[in-house]
Amino acid sequence: MAQIRNQPQQATPSLKVNGLNLDYFAPKEYTIGGTTLSGTQYLDKEVIITLSKLTKGETVILPGEATTNAIKNLWAQGLFDDIQLNVTKLIGDTVYFDILVVERPRLTSFEFTGISKSQKTDISEKLADKAGKTIINDNLYNTTRTIISKYLLDKGYFYTKIDFESKKDPNQENSVILQVNIDKGKRVKVQEIKFTGNSVFKSAKLRKFLKKTKQRAFYKVFGSGKFNKEKYEEDKLALVAKMQERGYRDAAILKDSIYRYNDKTVGIQIDLYEGPKYYFGDITWVGNAKYATEYLKKVFGIEKGELFSEEKLEKKLRGSANGDDVSSVYLNDGYLTFNIDPVQTRIHGDTVDVEMRMYEGPQFTNNKITIKGNTITNDKVVVREIQMKPGDKFSKEQLVQSVRRIGALGNFDESKTNPIPKPNADGTVDIEFNVEEKPSDQIELSGGFGGGRVIGTLGLTFNNFSLKNIFNGEAYRPLPKGDGQKLSLRGQTNGKFYQSYSFSFSEPWLGGKKPVSFGLSAFTSLQSNGIDASNAQFQKIRLNGVSISLGRRLKWPDNWFSLTHSVNLNQYILNNYPGFLFSTGTSYNLNLTQEIARDSRNHNIFPTGGAYIRFTIQATPPYSLLNNVNYSTASDLQRYKFTEYHKWKFESQWFTNVVGKLVFKAQAQFGFLGSYNSAVGQSAFERFKLGGDGMQGFDFLQGSELIAMRGYSNNSVIPVGANPTIAQNSGSPIFNKYVMELRYPVISSQQATAFMTVFAEGGNTWDKFSDFNPFNIRRSVGVGAKIFLPIFGLLGIDYGYGFDRIPGVPDANKGQFHFSIAQQMGGFN
Repeated sequence: MAQIRNQPQQATPSLKVNGLNLDYFAPKEYTIGGTTLSGTQYLDKEVIITLSKLTKGETVILPGEATTNAIKNLWAQGLFDDIQLNVTKLIGDTVYFDILVVERPRLTSFEFTGISKSQKTDISEKLADKAGKTIINDNLYNTTRTIISKYLLDKGYFYTKIDFESKKDPNQENSVILQVNIDKGKRVKVQEIKFTGNSVFKSAKLRKFLKKTKQRAFYKVFGSGKFNKEKYEEDKLALVAKMQERGYRDAAILKDSIYRYNDKTVGIQIDLYEGPKYYFGDITWVGNAKYATEYLKKVFGIEKGELFSEEKLEKKLRGSANGDDVSSVYLNDGYLTFNIDPVQTRIHGDTVDVEMRMYEGPQFTNNKITIKGNTITNDKVVVREIQMKPGDKFSKEQLVQSVRRIGALGNFDESKTNPIPKPNADGTVDIEFNVEEKPSDQIELSGGFGGGRVIGTLGLTFNNFSLKNIFNGEAYRPLPKGDGQKLSLRGQTNGKFYQSYSFSFSEPWLGGKKPVSFGLSAFTSLQSNGIDASNAQFQKIRLNGVSISLGRRLKWPDNWFSLTHSVNLNQYILNNYPGFLFSTGTSYNLNLTQEIARDSRNHNIFPTGGAYIRFTIQATPPYSLLNNVNYSTASDLQRYKFTEYHKWKFESQWFTNVVGKLVFKAQAQFGFLGSYNSAVGQSAFERFKLGGDGMQGFDFLQGSELIAMRGYSNNSVIPVGANPTIAQNSGSPIFNKYVMELRYPVISSQQATAFMTVFAEGGNTWDKFSDFNPFNIRRSVGVGAKIFLPIFGLLGIDYGYGFDRIPGVPDANKGQFHFSIAQQMGGFN
């Protein structure tokens, strides 16, 4: 049997088969009688024989090039480790072949070294189609190396080295596990960014347009950040958009390159074409029947001669965040299928004429409104927050408001609330609101050390409670849910020295038909020095209270306003307890509170736009003006038995997006506690205590309102010239406070929201209105971080530095750490 193998030719010029010689010097033509394939496990035999071109019926010259080419053809496939071509028999002019092969091993899986767990997961997903039956060959090595290198390049690893090792898979025959050893090196920074072709735009200005790709500079204290290929690609688009926004509509990047600067950095070269500067020319309107051209021009707001900007053009037509664009005018009036196409009809010189081609379409009315995805919350709770009603004209503004109000419930993931309008042929539209439930209940369970004693706290808040199912055992999960009511229970104690218990319940839709809220709360708290009550040294204060409130949403001036009325009754029982205007006796505080608020924030947890404004008036009856008591000679028991005051508070918060995800918050607060009768004087309670974290915990501060101010210790910001001991304990009747804060989110998900802050604050307190000066403030700056977890609420840590010394309180300012737990997002602190 003659053999032709993938080895160098032997010296013998002929092969012997069954006593016959294949004479290399006298080749003879043969007809192939058949070809067989031996040694294969996975490959298709007929395909391999066809690739060899030694198929039955073909003629070959032996010895000749046909057999050599057959081996070359098969070897080129990269499928085999060894190939032998055997002449099994010769019958006259007919030859029979057998191709004996050794298949290369198959890949069963990858193993990676030198990269993180998350990177392994990402790369495995990209190589998922390779594992299984892929042949181990050069093509696999090259493809794997390319995919991994590109992935790491996008992450900023420019100088990656990759080696391969294979080991036999013990579980499968002729299969291997490919170990990929990766040395990704260090992520590189950008040493320099160079521009060519720019004459109008300075290179420094162009570098500023690259928001996510920054070159190194000595003055950048925290470094310029790592190079990221994906972000660089985004930056290139943003760079061109910024140039076009300034009138250079033809601006483009002709080419760009990233080159190695040194082992740790890269350089970037960008070749630009600026082109001429363009201006808006004639702007004409076609297809508008509903609204007059003059009105549309007024809404559009761009005049002939202004710098040409496609971004501004798009914003004015349909992309305004405030809803004051042309499309919103139509969409808010039912024209759901409205479309406008700005066509640049003529470019002459530096002027671009634009024709607004409009399709108004029919006016749609709302038909069916459905909710999907609410597995816990009842339909009625969601439906009543939807501003759109069947039979009303479709309105984009109402759709956006509905999504915002559904998010304000706190029961759904706001990022996944998706309204889908479905137009019908009869001019109606069905609207489907898709929502996704998220955990909304909160628990506060903590143990701490304060006042030299251990204190424990347990708080439970159920934000989607259902009172009507309280006796339905099947509805407990662990309490009945689904009706959007709120139930809170909280207890805090360290034994006989301190105890505090509270309860609150609120129903946002009393009766279920109108947005009239009802609230009921009660609390009791006690602090003493822990000694026996018969001892003359015994000190105690108990505070009991109950409150009932009614609130409603207003439709005027707009839908973001709300009005709340509440009646509150508090009882203060003091026994030899210092820090107030009297130390022993009982006082009652019956007051009526009126509050008007406007909340247009676009998000409850991390607002990026909108405002929150609240004005509150709280007042007791003017007892001293209605009775015949001579308060100038009255005892403390008479003077303070019925607390009387009028209290005014104002707060405003304003949020705006600065750039990217960076948000600016501005806040101002003011509070004033007044009296009816100078003979009675200021109220012993309801005063303001400014400074610190603003949390009321074991530092028991009954009958006072705590206002946070970072950079100063708790309650330390007291009026100038005041007695520190008295002022810190009793509080002040007047305060104001200002905050400026930059916020940047680091986590935004259903499970958690976290953001970093940089802040500057100023505030002060006064005893008399005649001393009040809103510009005479104590100042502080600092940094902080906050995280919102659905089960715990808002948790935070801040470090503030107070610049102004507080006389008599030596440790009030300078560096202060502040911790906050379960604070309210829109509270008065």
